[in-house]
Amino acid sequence: MLKAKKAEVIAQLTSSFENTTAVVICDYKGLGVSELEELRKAAKTKDTSVQVVKNTLATIALNNAGMSGVEIKDTNIFLWSDDVISASKIASDFAKKNDKFVIKSGYLDGEPADIAKIEAFAKLPGRE
Repeated sequence: MLKAKKAEVIAQLTSSFENTTAVVICDYKGLGVSELEELRKAAKTKDTSVQVVKNTLATIALNNAGMSGVEIKDTNIFLWSDDVISASKIASDFAKKNDKFVIKSGYLDGEPADIAKIEAFAKLPGRE
C-alpha cells in the first residue's frame, strides 16, 4: 500500500472513530466471505460500520481519536457505531452463531472495554 493511501485510510478511520461512541475489536480468523457478508448485512441494518484494517493503521487512527490502552494484534475486524448497545449486540450475537468469531476488546463511551463489559452492554435492551 502506498504511503498516500495509508494516510488517506488513517484520516478516514480517525474521523470515523472520533465521531463514534463504540468500537468493538474482534477476531475473524477462519470465517469465510459469506459469513463476513452476513455480519456486514446485520451491522448495516443497525447503522454500524464493519471493516478489516491493518493493525498498524488502526492503532494510529485509534490513538489519533483519543482511544488508547488496548493492544491490537493478530487478525482483527472492527465494528463501530454511535450506539454502544447495537455495536455490542451485533458482535455478541454473531459470536454466538460463529465459534470462529471472537470478541477481543474495544472502546465503549471513550473508555477501553474488555469482553465482559461488551457482553454486559449486549444484554441491555435497545434504545428504542
